Amino acid sequence: MELVEGLSGGSWVGISFALFVVLCVFLGVRIVPQSEKHVVERFGRLRAVLGPGINFVVPFLDRIAHRVSVLERQLPTASQDAITADNVLVKVETSVFYRVTEPEKTVYRIRDVDGAIATTVAGIVRSEIGKLELDQVQSNRAQLIERVREQVTAMVDDWGVEVTRAEILDVNLDEATRAAMLQQLNAERARRAQVMEAEGKKRSVELAADAELYAAEQQAKAKRVTADAEAYATGVIAETIKESGLEAAQYQVALKQVEAMQAIAAGHGKQTILLPANLLESFGDAFKMLKGRP
Repeated sequence: MELVEGLSGGSWVGISFALFVVLCVFLGVRIVPQSEKHVVERFGRLRAVLGPGINFVVPFLDRIAHRVSVLERQLPTASQDAITADNVLVKVETSVFYRVTEPEKTVYRIRDVDGAIATTVAGIVRSEIGKLELDQVQSNRAQLIERVREQVTAMVDDWGVEVTRAEILDVNLDEATRAAMLQQLNAERARRAQVMEAEGKKRSVELAADAELYAAEQQAKAKRVTADAEAYATGVIAETIKESGLEAAQYQVALKQVEAMQAIAAGHGKQTILLPANLLESFGDAFKMLKGRP
C-alpha cells in the first residue's frame, strides 16, 4: 500500500509517458522483408509504398493496408479453344509468369489480377492463332509466343505487373483433324520418295551418257594418235624413198610380205595356204636388200 501511494501523482505521469513513447516507437518503425512491399494508407488514402528494410511511419495516423509479394508468380495452366486461319479447331495450353512491380497500381486498379491476366492471355492467344494457318502455328511457335508476350506486357502495364514469360505449352487437335494430317503426311512422304527415285534414275542416265561420251572421246583421241603415228611413218618412208630411190620401196613391200606370211603361219588347226608364185623371189630380194647388195 505504501509503494502504490509512493507512485501516485507525478510518477504515474512519467511512467505513462515512457510507455507512450515506447508504443510510438514500436508503431512507427516498420521492417519490410526483401520479398515484399508494403502499401501505407493515411485516413484511407495512399500515403507511401515501403521498400525492403527499416521504414518509419507516423503512429496512429499511418497503417499498413496491403502487404504485396514481389516474387515471381505462375498462373495455373490454362486451356482454351482457338480457330486457325484455315478453320481448324485447336486446343491451346498456356502458362504465364509475372511479378508485381508497382504495388499501388495492383491493389487500387484491379481486384483479381490473376484472373485478369489469364483472361487477357486467352484473348490474345485466340486472336494471334486466328491470323495463322495450322502449319504456321506448329512451325512458328517461338514467334507466336513472342508476339503474345509483347501484347500481354503492353496490356497489363496499367496494373503494375510485369509479364516475364508467356508460354504456349501445347497445341492439341481433335481426332478427325489428326487423322487427316497423318494421311497428308504419309502422302507427302510417298511423293518425296517417288521424286527421289525419279531423280536417281535421271542421275543414273546422265552418268551413263557421260561415261559413253568419255569413252567416245578417248577412242577418238586414240585414233587421232594412231593416225598421227601412221602419218609420221608414211612421211619417214616417203622421205627415205625420195633419198634412196626404188630400192627402199621394194624393201618395204618385201618386208610387209614376210610379216604377212608369219601371221598366216602362226594360225592354229588344219588349214590350206595358197602362196604367191613369186614369194621365194620376194624373200630373196628382201634378204639381198638387208645385206645391202643390188
